[in-house]
Amino acid sequence: MKLRKKIKVGIIGGARPQPKFKDIAYQVGRMIAEKGAILVCGGLSGIMEAAAKGAREHNGLTVGILPGYSPHDANPHIEIPIATGLGYSRNSLVAMNSDILVAVDGEYGTLSEIAYGCIYGKKIIGIGTWNIPGVKEAQTAQEAMDLVWKEFFPLR
Repeated sequence: MKLRKKIKVGIIGGARPQPKFKDIAYQVGRMIAEKGAILVCGGLSGIMEAAAKGAREHNGLTVGILPGYSPHDANPHIEIPIATGLGYSRNSLVAMNSDILVAVDGEYGTLSEIAYGCIYGKKIIGIGTWNIPGVKEAQTAQEAMDLVWKEFFPLR
C-alpha cells in the first residue's frame, strides 16, 4: 500500500498568549483541518491547545510533540501525543516534522522553534511574533493560511 503524503503544518507559539492570539490560533487550526492537512505542535497549552482545538472540532488530525515523558501531558485536543522526555529540545522535532511553520505570538521557546525552522530550511509565517529574518509576517489567520496554501498549491 502506497502512503499519500499529507501536508504537515506546524503551529508554534506561547503557552500564555493574549486572548486575541488564542482566537487566531483556533482559526488557523480550523483552516488546517478544512484543507485536510495535519497539525503538528508542542502539544501543551496556549497557542498549541487553541490551534489543536480548532483542528479537532473540524475533524482534523493533530500531533503533539511533548517535552515530557508522558503522553498524558498532552492537551485534550491532541490525537497523537508523542512523549519525548527532551524538554525544550523537542522544539527541534516540531520544526523538523512540519512542512511549513506558522508562529503565533510566543516567547523564547517560540523563538527557538523559529530558529530550528530556519536551520531546517522551512518557510515560516508569523502573526504577532518575532520580527526576524526568515519570518514572513501576516496580520490575520486567513492571510497566514493563504501564504501556507500558496506554498503548496501555487496555481490555485
